[in-house]
Parts: sequence; C-alpha cells; structure tokens
Amino acid sequence: MLLKYLLLGPLSLLYGLGVDIRNRLFDRRLLKIREFDVPIICIGNITVGGTGKTPHTEALIGELRRDFRVACLSRGYKRRTSGFVLATPESTAKDIGDEPMQIKSKFPDIIVAVDGNRARAIERLSQSEDKPEVIILDDGFQHRSVKADINILLVDFNRPVNEDHLLPLGRLRESVHAMGRANYVIVTKCPANISPIEKRIIANRLDLKAYQQLLFTSMRYGSIRKIDGSAADSAPSEDSTILCVTGIANPQPYLEHLKTLTSKIEHIRFPDHHNFKETDIQRITEEFDHIPSQEKHIFTTEKDAMRLKLCDMPAKAKEHLYYIPIEPVPLTPMEQLIKNIHDHVRKNQRK
Repeated sequence: MLLKYLLLGPLSLLYGLGVDIRNRLFDRRLLKIREFDVPIICIGNITVGGTGKTPHTEALIGELRRDFRVACLSRGYKRRTSGFVLATPESTAKDIGDEPMQIKSKFPDIIVAVDGNRARAIERLSQSEDKPEVIILDDGFQHRSVKADINILLVDFNRPVNEDHLLPLGRLRESVHAMGRANYVIVTKCPANISPIEKRIIANRLDLKAYQQLLFTSMRYGSIRKIDGSAADSAPSEDSTILCVTGIANPQPYLEHLKTLTSKIEHIRFPDHHNFKETDIQRITEEFDHIPSQEKHIFTTEKDAMRLKLCDMPAKAKEHLYYIPIEPVPLTPMEQLIKNIHDHVRKNQRK
C-alpha cells in the first residue's frame, strides 16, 4: 500500500492540479460555457464507473417521456463511430455504445444521440425538426462547456467519495469539492434496509450545502431475460451451474445476486465496456462446454448483453445466454425531485 502511494500519489496530485485549474477557468468564465434554450438535466458522477448511472437515467426518462419529447445525449463510450450519431432502429452498440443502445432498446420512442462534443450535439438536436423539449445529459457532470439547468450527482454507498482519492491513486475524477455544483446528490446501491442513523452519518460526511438535496436509492433486479430481450421460460435451479460473463466496473453485486439462484458460479471478468473479440467468444464457449453440469447457463449483465448479442456465438451457447436488468428503488421520497424537473421543463419548454 505504501508503495502504491509513493508511485501514484505524485501523479494524483498532478492530475488534481490540472482538474482544479480547469474548473477555476470555467468558474471565472475564462473557458466558455454554452447555454441553450432547451432545458438540460445532467446525470453524472465524480468517480470512474459503478454508480448505477444508466438505471437512474432510464428511471428519469420513464418519468419525463409521458409528458415531453425527451432526448438522451451521451458520449457513446467505446463505440466504433465518431462525431455526432443519431440512434435509429438499426443502430447497434458498435454504432452508439452499449449504454445508449440499452436506453434506445428500452425507449425506442425517445431521441438518443451520441457525441463527444456535447455542445455541438445539443446544437444539432435543437435545430432538428423533431426538437426535444428536454435533454438528459448522460454522464455529463464534467462537461462544463455546457450549462445544465439541473445537476444530479450519483455516489456509490459502497465506495464513499470522502474516503477516496483522485485518479490514478483512487477513482475520483474530481475532488469532493466538485459536489458543490450538484443540485441533487443521490447515494446509490444502498442496502434496502438502511437505517435513519446510517443516512444521517452519510449526510454528515458529505456535508452538503443548504441548496442541495440528499436522496437514497437501492437497486432491484428484475426478471431474467433471454439475450433477445424476451422473458426467460424459467429461473435456474439450485443444482444448475452459471457461467457469469461481465465487462463492468464492479461485478460483485451482480455475482452476489446470482448466488441467490445457485451456489455453483464460475466467473469470466473483462474490463468495463469491453468489446468482445472472437478469441473472447471462443474462451466463453470453451469454458461453458467444459462445465460438467447437465443444467448450465451463461449469465451476463444487461449492458454486456448489448455487445454480446452482436457476437458470432455458437447457437448451443447463445440459447443458454441470459441477463438480468436492474432498476433503482427510492429509499427517500423522490416526488419533489420529479416535480421540480417537470416544473422547470414546463416553464422553459419551447413555444
């Protein structure tokens, strides 16, 4: 541990200095911040991955799409395209990235676009015939060149930001002081039975400002789905063996959930947002074939399923490939947050 601090500590300090200078330049308007007529709601974090951002984005989309024309704008991490791309029914994870593909699959009626240049993308969307009435900026907390009307910041209950360090020593993209830009802070992945005293301890540690609201959510796993998105015929029995394939930042909670289905679990772990190659599929197939159990399955996450379903996997393995979607469960009332967003969008929507 000491060696890690000695090697990465100076790099972390240099990284923090660069981030701090950048933020000061934005704060003093020496770097340009674009403002747009269309209401912009930003969902993001100050850590690298693993806060449940996509499920919370989906929950917000589900609330807003009933009343407004919604657009979701993302970077499209690890896609194989560049520039501005508007999702279509024919788009794949290779075109727009796994998370935007997951969102487009669930909400085909909303606008989904990707672009590393968020300001350029908002300009394009604002000038389109089907102009959105609200734009959800997915993972946009660090994109300060765009002014968001409401900033929602997610922090992981299991990885307290006040105990973390800046990259590369820790997982923080920015210092905890950056939390001051958020209007709402949501502590995600909490135990479903979190006590009031635990909430108060977290609130004291985060030390939010008077204008900020603190909320808590846990995660709930849905029903098992086949790789094509249809419902599975049945759940695995306790005697079955599961080969779990993940390419996410923190697969441990998913593995823990799978243990409620069977104790016989084998795990192949890939890096976050991993683009599966032919050799990866061969490895998965071979390990699946070598499982001696008569009842065996391959389980992956919903995000990984967006990429795996594009791969040329043998039918024998693919017909046993499943995923389990997740969704946030409020542990504190969310009505005020939703009302405030609705009121803001109605007040500022285009005439």
